[in-house]
Amino acid sequence: MKKAIIFWIFILIFPVKSQDFLSKAENPTTRVGVQSDATPLVLKLEEAIKLALENNNEIEIARNEVKLQESQLKSLLGTFDPVFTVTPQFTRTSTTGSRASDDFRVNAAMTKFLRYGGGSYRIFFNNVQTENTFSQAQISSGAASGTSKLYSSNLGISITQPLWRNFLIDENRRQIKIQRKRLTQSDADFRRQVIEIISRVQKAYWDLVFALKDQQNKVANLNLSKENLRQIEAKIAAGLSAPIAKAEVNTEIANREAEVLLAVQQVSIAENTLKGLIFKDTNTEDWKKSIIPVDEPIFDENEKVDLEDAITQAMRNRPELKRLKLELEINKIDKDFFKNQTQPQIDLTANLSLNGFSFGKINTQPQTLPIISGNPATNPDAFLLQQINLVRANLNPSLPPVSSPVVTIPGSPNFLSGGFNRSIANMFRKDAPNYSFGLTISFPFKNQVAEANLASSEINKQRIEAQIRSTEQGILTEVRNAVQAVETARQRVLAARQARKNAEIQLEGERKLFEAGRSTTFLLFQRENALANAKNAEIRAETDYKKAIVDLQKATSTILQANNIEIR
Repeated sequence: MKKAIIFWIFILIFPVKSQDFLSKAENPTTRVGVQSDATPLVLKLEEAIKLALENNNEIEIARNEVKLQESQLKSLLGTFDPVFTVTPQFTRTSTTGSRASDDFRVNAAMTKFLRYGGGSYRIFFNNVQTENTFSQAQISSGAASGTSKLYSSNLGISITQPLWRNFLIDENRRQIKIQRKRLTQSDADFRRQVIEIISRVQKAYWDLVFALKDQQNKVANLNLSKENLRQIEAKIAAGLSAPIAKAEVNTEIANREAEVLLAVQQVSIAENTLKGLIFKDTNTEDWKKSIIPVDEPIFDENEKVDLEDAITQAMRNRPELKRLKLELEINKIDKDFFKNQTQPQIDLTANLSLNGFSFGKINTQPQTLPIISGNPATNPDAFLLQQINLVRANLNPSLPPVSSPVVTIPGSPNFLSGGFNRSIANMFRKDAPNYSFGLTISFPFKNQVAEANLASSEINKQRIEAQIRSTEQGILTEVRNAVQAVETARQRVLAARQARKNAEIQLEGERKLFEAGRSTTFLLFQRENALANAKNAEIRAETDYKKAIVDLQKATSTILQANNIEIR
């Protein structure tokens, strides 16, 4: 009894010096790359998820893939944009021994493919000014021929409409339908990537929570051993313990300090993992800050998970299953197209045009012209007339020469004079319209390409259906395992809590025995380590439970709804 009194008086009067190796050691909780003077980043789980959605590079890559698919769809839809073309052209034609002629053309057209029916139409407006005598002769002769420029205008529409092959679906509409499905697939891929990142952020957050709690427990255990050292040194000074007891305590302190260092390393790994998920730029100053998570792993021991409901949600929500079902829809589009390509091709063609022409300078008055004229050396009729007059002159010089018969040519109508303005106006005369209708019928005797593609699409359908069944089985297995993991984690929390409470009771009893001199430092250290391990097991079970919930939400693809995230 006297020794115990002396022991406590010694502790109160004489402080114990720290061990040399501890005083010389650096702060064991210091982490590489984290500035101790930097303001810590206090972070809620909700805020960490928000930062990841804004900054995560993998999410940005998936988001850009969706934008790329949207651009490709717009590109394919551009097939149905009207195309306007205009082709001005000047031509000079010169033949040896004749006057050169100049032609000027301005042709304009607008072409457009139809969204429905697979047809197309072309609206054209052509204008020609020509000095070519042959072209003029095709339209007019006599007084107008060769005397002026010819102006021609042509306005019309040409339509091509498939009636069988390419009517319900053609290559352009096939690619657009497929691209719409690809866009939906990329959206599903984006959702899957977001779900993946959110689940990783949550698990990294809870890993950091555990690592910090574990570090705190290890530091508290280390401080507890230092207090034990103080008491042992006091006992040694009071003659209550042998000096060898100090070595035992120092050994335990060194072991616990090593555990603290390992715990600090785990904090650094968990923190860097979380930073990599929520920060975009590697050069941001936030990498130098420590993260302090403020959310606690709250546990509801009465919470239960319904397996059948979880399976139903997974089958309805899983993005990869949606992707495969979209792939099956794409296969149906291909199958419909290839089946359509096995049909004969019957195309209706229709043309309607308004044609007008005019001359620049023509004679609108009647003209009297000889039937026989020209050089007798080159014109047989003129030569014959010359010979007749020579014979008449030889027979009787008093006979008058025979003149050529004449013909009266009426002048050209006034509506043919006036240049381009007149030719355009003439397009709307009653005699201007022209139209035609026809069919183009084409069918191969053996359409092996389309038939082979159709057979391939049927085989591909069977392959995709097998993939869907396999994926559904994998999802079913994953969900069942996730539900089991949640239930196991829930029970682990209950067991860990009970173990921690018992460890606290055991340590308290062992400490009283040690103070009364009825226990050893070895047994005391065992109880302290057992309590530290129990505390770590409890926080590990609680964070594992939270991570199991995350895995279940990921397996059922309900993690977006659970975190109030809406993807638009």
